[in-house]
Amino acid sequence: MSLRLFDSILDLPAADWDALHGAENPFVCHAFLSGLEQHGCLKERWGWKPRHAAWYGGERLCAAAPAYLKGNSHGEFVFDHAWAHAYSRYGLDYYPKWLVAVPYSPVPGPRILARDESSRRTLVDAMRRHADDEALPSVHVNFLPESELPAFDEAWLARCDVQFHWRNDAGWSDFEQFLGAFSSKKRKNIRAEREQVRRSGITFRVVHGDEAGDEDLMAMHAFYCMTQSEKGNQPALTLDFLRHLARTMPRSLVLVLAQRGAETIAGALLLRGGETLYGRYWGASETVPGLHFETCYYQGIDYCLREGLRVFEPGAQGEHKIARGFLPVLTHSRHHLGQPAFADALRDWCEQERASVLRYRDQVLEHSPFREPPADPARS
Repeated sequence: MSLRLFDSILDLPAADWDALHGAENPFVCHAFLSGLEQHGCLKERWGWKPRHAAWYGGERLCAAAPAYLKGNSHGEFVFDHAWAHAYSRYGLDYYPKWLVAVPYSPVPGPRILARDESSRRTLVDAMRRHADDEALPSVHVNFLPESELPAFDEAWLARCDVQFHWRNDAGWSDFEQFLGAFSSKKRKNIRAEREQVRRSGITFRVVHGDEAGDEDLMAMHAFYCMTQSEKGNQPALTLDFLRHLARTMPRSLVLVLAQRGAETIAGALLLRGGETLYGRYWGASETVPGLHFETCYYQGIDYCLREGLRVFEPGAQGEHKIARGFLPVLTHSRHHLGQPAFADALRDWCEQERASVLRYRDQVLEHSPFREPPADPARS
């Protein structure tokens, strides 16, 4: 039994890697992660250096984690800048940290991929020991699912946050049925937003990777770059990466493209896996009232209802989502700090943060657009 580290996921056979997860989350598929490495999306000067962890029993891969040595905290969406500043004030190095995550993707899903729970716990413990032995300042596991939480003992710091997800637990078959669960005022608001876009003369195409022409991929990439530049971010995902997704994950890639006549004026990039649709990026060359909501949310809900998908995760943050039927869900992360004094101090901080997050979740649930509360208000 041994821990092995890899500086590229290409050094791990795709079949062995993908055998460790249920293939329901596209972001941990070998094709997605290898595409990031192959097509210029991860650069050490941007703070990303692959250092994937794998646990072997003899020559059999028993567990693995997509992991990176990070030189900063960009592109992670579990915000620890205050921790880094605290280390700096005491003359300590916070970076490089060892991060288990999907780059640029605040998407809950498998993180410690394993054949069984024993292998998962073994890999978690081996990564912590390795970090301590090699004087790595910390290990972080972001956006892991509830099912993996038992693999982490109480020595790990626990953090949580809120995202807004759509769920079809009621069995709606179309958008009007979905709206029928809303209060009258909220229902009218949604209809008015959709009608506003329709009256503007905009139509929509929804295409999968194997249906998208190169002009579609080029348009989507241009929209993505526009949005990233507007936010002051470096566009990390390349056009060749989108082409790679269309080629290697053709039915997982979903593009929502807004048309004015023959011209594509906006687009949203989504992925699907299992019963879930994941919204990731959007952009537009025109400013049209309601276009963002229609492209990113309502078209995605329509797609889920047509395709029989039960969950739609449209991306991190955004309280405006709750009025459109997306309710708060807890996300989870786990953190090991090599400095015991900091770990002890931050444990109290994490407990206070969790209490604040739970209060926030309960507060925003009071603004649910649904006439009846969800069956499981915790959504944790």
